[in-house]
Amino acid sequence: MMRATDFRYHAARSVRDAARALRDGGADAMLIAGGTDLVPNLKRRQQAPSLLIGIRHLRELRRVRNGKGLMLGSAARLAEIAADRRVSRDYPALARAAGLVATPQIRNMGTLGGNLCLDTRCTYYNQTAEWREAINYCMKAPGSNGGHACTSPTGDAICWVATSSPRCWAVSSTDTAPALIALGARVTLVSADGEREIPLEELYADDGMAYLTKRPDEILSSVHLAPAQAGWRSTYWKLRRRGSFDFPVLGVAVAVRIGEGNVVGDARVVLGAVASRPVLVPESSALGGRPLTDDAIEAVAAAAAGYATPLDNTDLYYAWRKKMVRHYVAGALRELAAATAVATRGA
Repeated sequence: MMRATDFRYHAARSVRDAARALRDGGADAMLIAGGTDLVPNLKRRQQAPSLLIGIRHLRELRRVRNGKGLMLGSAARLAEIAADRRVSRDYPALARAAGLVATPQIRNMGTLGGNLCLDTRCTYYNQTAEWREAINYCMKAPGSNGGHACTSPTGDAICWVATSSPRCWAVSSTDTAPALIALGARVTLVSADGEREIPLEELYADDGMAYLTKRPDEILSSVHLAPAQAGWRSTYWKLRRRGSFDFPVLGVAVAVRIGEGNVVGDARVVLGAVASRPVLVPESSALGGRPLTDDAIEAVAAAAAGYATPLDNTDLYYAWRKKMVRHYVAGALRELAAATAVATRGA
């Protein structure tokens, strides 16, 4: 039976209290809300904190409210977000992404903040402690009982995905982050010293180990979406081995603003599970000023495929995964083009 190492538990009384506990606990402290990803990691000894700070019960993190746009508390459950009429009406990519995470049971426990800060995943990392010990561990997760990661002849820790690489290639597998980045979301980070707001895409770094840019003492407290505007359409497509439960091996989020004459005013295509962070495809801006024709769609889809790193770090054959990027981006864009055509005929 897999068991976590011993730890203390602190039920935070407020966000500020949680932030102070996180600061005082230092590197040995972690937050826990739904725990759907963290608890298995604790049992596999991928993390071994001495202090867990509970924040799931904090009402200020559970709120979903209107205002200047929509504010989503980081402890709002994924099932609540997927079922929220305001989200499905104005931000359908987010509703679909939240509704495709894992299973109904996990969505009823898992939180938005937990999914946004989801640990990166890898074939060599997401294994039991005994399995990882058999390969002398890896640079992302050395042994929790004093063991050390396997090293190269030069003394550098090894990433088993690319043994000559100086960095970790574990992939970002969050579903909601690509959707929210496509929708232009911002997030609030709270620490014992105050708070700050940043665009969501700035939260991520392309490094399998240091995959978040927020400080260790900061808490992601809320997500902010701009007011819904006429002409915006969005969707999210997910590729995985099974129709439920599995993490994505590819996520594609698309948001486009359609103006007069069915011409695209703005477009954002974001890829998930192809790198250590969600990837905003800059070529998607080329759709601006053009209708969503087959040629325009294929050009963006081909460009997007170039951002898929072909590495053996997750499920299914990596070369095939790369090919599917082109098909999924094209499919998501065609879905929005078809919806635009239907809306135009009904106008």
